[in-house]
Amino acid sequence: MKYTAHRYQDYAMGRILDQEAVGLFLDMGLGKTIITLTAINELMYNRFEIRKVLVIAPKRVALDTWTREAAKWDHLSKLTVSRVLGTAKERLEALEATADVYVTNRENVAWLVGLYKGKKNPWPFDMIVIDELSSFKSPSAVRFRALRKVRPLATRVVGLTGTPNPNGYLDLWSQVYLLDQGARLGKTFTAYRNGFFKPGRMNPSTRVVYDWNMEDWAKGSIDKSLQDLCVSMKAEDYLDMPEYLPITTPVVFDPEQTKQYKKLERDYLLTIDQDTITAATAAAVTGKLQQFAQGAVYNTEGGWTEIHNAKLEALDELIEAANGNPLLVFYWYKHDLARLKAKYPKARTLDDEKDIADWNTGRVPLMLAHPSAGYGLNLQDGGNQVIWFTLPAWNLELYQQANARLYRQGQAAKTVIIQHLVAQGTIDEDMMLSLAGKAEDQDNFMASIKARIKTAQEEGET
Repeated sequence: MKYTAHRYQDYAMGRILDQEAVGLFLDMGLGKTIITLTAINELMYNRFEIRKVLVIAPKRVALDTWTREAAKWDHLSKLTVSRVLGTAKERLEALEATADVYVTNRENVAWLVGLYKGKKNPWPFDMIVIDELSSFKSPSAVRFRALRKVRPLATRVVGLTGTPNPNGYLDLWSQVYLLDQGARLGKTFTAYRNGFFKPGRMNPSTRVVYDWNMEDWAKGSIDKSLQDLCVSMKAEDYLDMPEYLPITTPVVFDPEQTKQYKKLERDYLLTIDQDTITAATAAAVTGKLQQFAQGAVYNTEGGWTEIHNAKLEALDELIEAANGNPLLVFYWYKHDLARLKAKYPKARTLDDEKDIADWNTGRVPLMLAHPSAGYGLNLQDGGNQVIWFTLPAWNLELYQQANARLYRQGQAAKTVIIQHLVAQGTIDEDMMLSLAGKAEDQDNFMASIKARIKTAQEEGET
């Protein structure tokens, strides 16, 4: 696919090319990944300034996004990507593979740094990209302390995030340190805190400080000091787009989960006579397949059996990336709700007027709702981000109505973000096409099922 950069993307890429360290504080949807990959390609193959790049990202992003984006665009055809994920043996094999970009998840940082010690096994990466830099906001975290050790060994560093200071300016120090090694905000967190903040609540007997308040002058001073290092962009200021931004987040099964799903799909679909298939039988089969995609399936005893946590893990990363911004999460099945409540016990469910009022006043960071509960409700004051944990079968009207709780007149944010968790290689993909308006009617629903039956038959014959 041909890549045509927006003007703001060219500007952001130019900052990567011109600076040895840069923080791209760009909103979701502005294309941080393609901007960075394009810059890497230029630095590696046209300017010959770098040899090996390490990308550190959330697990699901490391598994799919960077590889997918590199393979998607024509101008990146030379770039090769190795995913340093999985077991220790698999990670070591990935590191030994010949590639340009090596992608790993944040949990592997300490292991990776420990692997390269001394002259016999020197640090091999001359460029480091930290996707979701805000996940390194804690100066006491193991991942930060490990990466800090090798930061001087990288000639180039890029930090990517849309929310650099989710809990306030105290979050900035460790992130900025990984970019400039303390040149702007100080060599230690204590020095930064004492220089720009004053003690707030304190235990009078122990003198333990519970919180710190920024000095009146500090925000302007910090912002000014970071102007040459960081680029900050809001989606509503740059995107030529509708008033809402739909995003698909791929959920990738491991090989065993994929094998189980394919078996379930083949067994169920091949019990249906393709010539006499009805909407009722098709709905029953797709319902069972969608349940599997979610991670749990209803059993014959009236209960349900959990199969995997792939979507819960993906949702976890979206919640972390939101950094406390309110999220409205739509589910479909009762076992979805049960598993979500077990995973996030502090989450609220959209049940009554108090829930609505609390959401609209910003007191609910995570709201769980069934899309059928959304008709007529005004929820636009509480947030601008929707996550579809479960797609609403083939019900386009229900989908649009649910999104319209936030995507409506009076929404304070100019962009409403609609995230979809889509299990790759499953019925989720067909439903996503339907909800996108490409196959929204009953005929295409039936055609989709028949196409899957044919595929299952062909797989059974091979």
